[in-house]
Amino acid sequence: MKAALISAPGVVGIETVDDPTPGPRDVVVRVSACGLCGTDLHILQGEFAPTLPIIPGHEFAGEVVAVGTGVRELSLGDRVAVDPSLYCHECHYCRIGRNNLCERWAAIGVTVPGGAAEFAVAPVANCVKLPDHIRTEDAALIEPLSCAVRGYDILRSQLATSVLIYGSGTMGLMMMELAKRTGAATVDVVDINPDRLVTARSLGCTNAVTSADEIEQPRGWDVVIDATGNEKAIQEAIGRVGKGGTYLQFGVADYAARATIEPYRIYNQEITITGSMAVLHSYERAAQLFAGGVLDPQVFISDRLPLSDYAAALRQFQEGKGRKIQVNP
Repeated sequence: MKAALISAPGVVGIETVDDPTPGPRDVVVRVSACGLCGTDLHILQGEFAPTLPIIPGHEFAGEVVAVGTGVRELSLGDRVAVDPSLYCHECHYCRIGRNNLCERWAAIGVTVPGGAAEFAVAPVANCVKLPDHIRTEDAALIEPLSCAVRGYDILRSQLATSVLIYGSGTMGLMMMELAKRTGAATVDVVDINPDRLVTARSLGCTNAVTSADEIEQPRGWDVVIDATGNEKAIQEAIGRVGKGGTYLQFGVADYAARATIEPYRIYNQEITITGSMAVLHSYERAAQLFAGGVLDPQVFISDRLPLSDYAAALRQFQEGKGRKIQVNP
């Protein structure tokens, strides 16, 4: 089969590799669409994946074309979206229900071959069968949505909060849509690229600006979310949290990124600083929300490219052009 392969830091190409075969409790999925995200850029930089080469792609959906000998839950021809999370279920964190912090954490498309290929293998337990009205290609959005759902699990949002989101890419827009669903009073979005704010405005945010200074909010915001991973944005965002408020690090920052905090302010104003890591008991709920129409795929997916253009798709993503970029094997 054809697959995108990151063979060394900064080196990616399309290669011919062996077709995957399922283990007893696995299925093989013919990939219909695979989304790109910031994690793929980190892998390209030599982070996250413990060893290269790796077939990337952890946001994907497709059709089941082979099943293992112990699979009864799915049949050939079923259309599924795939949760990429792979946990050991044995370590301390798995045993206390914090599987996303697994000491042996792994993921399809990060540590084992992923969905940027014609075929991918996945445990049957990680597959969610799609309802008839959902296009298979669109369902690749469920994985990033499940990360956003996890973010709101961490926030435990209350009604009538003021929310400020840094970044109006796919993840920032998803966090915006969920903020509205969880009863936020206002949802403001900041992005230094004014072109990326057009979609935020069309989806109904309260304000879409290139600087939070443009918004009159003298007491700060109840909830501030970074969906950029950018060091400068993170530093500014922490300073925008109001008394008793919460800052969520949702964007994936570089390992070397650093931000400065004021410990006395954190203490005196009872500010919470927290993070949200990937997926935890949120994939199935995201699939339900997606089936219910929480996102419009035609808005969120800006580019659908052939697998042969994977390297170009990564470059486009890195340049901040478009929203969700998919490759369609």
